[in-house]
Amino acid sequence: MSSMIKDPEQFGRVAVAMGGSSAERAVSLDSGRNVLEALRARGVDAQPVDGIPALLYALRTGGFARVFNILHGQHGGGEDGVLQGALEALNVPYTGSGVLGSALSMDKTRSKRVWQSLGLPTPKFVALPRGADVHAAAKQIGFPLIVKPACEGSSVGVTRVFEESQLDQAVELAAKYPGDLLMETLIEGDELTVAILGRQVLPSIHIVPKGAFYDYNAKYIAEDTLYLCPGLEGDAETELRALALAAFDALGCSGWGRVDVMRDRQGRNWLLEVNTAPGMTSHSLVPKAAKAAGIDYQELCWRVLETSFREGM
Repeated sequence: MSSMIKDPEQFGRVAVAMGGSSAERAVSLDSGRNVLEALRARGVDAQPVDGIPALLYALRTGGFARVFNILHGQHGGGEDGVLQGALEALNVPYTGSGVLGSALSMDKTRSKRVWQSLGLPTPKFVALPRGADVHAAAKQIGFPLIVKPACEGSSVGVTRVFEESQLDQAVELAAKYPGDLLMETLIEGDELTVAILGRQVLPSIHIVPKGAFYDYNAKYIAEDTLYLCPGLEGDAETELRALALAAFDALGCSGWGRVDVMRDRQGRNWLLEVNTAPGMTSHSLVPKAAKAAGIDYQELCWRVLETSFREGM
């Protein structure tokens, strides 16, 4: 699949929305700097804008044709549908998923309910509103299990719990973040992720962290995490990519994104979540998958920017 847009001037002046005020601000700033550099290297008139209030002000005062959204997370991150709604209201084209896909993907519990209703595999789970009886929920799920905030990304606030004595501490950590919590079966096996660019499903990546699991440190800081791409071979890879696209479509996502999956010891795939504005740092997964598909970083940013040319925009 080659680019639709040949001339950088067709994009007009582009606001690269980055930073913001979510728990993932630092990662977003790093992603944004990389995207900005790549677009400028390809001749695009791209300018950085930090956070949603600044972006809306810049758009009202004119001068931007479209937005490359690389804000991560919710509550001031631009990944939860709030920014998308504002941009729709202002009739400004933007990259990635629309209001529904963004909002639904940010809420892991509701994502899982949609997948369940369609018969798509996701680990057994219990939604934990504030003050819920976590010990009763744990009995329902059984150990080992995972406790996490229902609406954060980047492995923020996630704990693997192997026995009851670890439960309260896990809940305390997850409860530091806004919103409800989610408890789900811990799938023991391989962590895989599948990036989607337009309608192209990129090769999967099998993530092999040096430590026990792929936490924030392994994602953004450690240099010893291994990334095998493609993560699977033959029919197993074809099946995983098809599942990822079905999961992405089920949540109303579009443009580009990343679907995270666990593959258990029996070779069954389990859907965890969809990221609608994935990281674009030097450690990030989408650039790695694109590279394996013969798409370099600059071309990847160009293609993501092309997703702002949607029907009706």
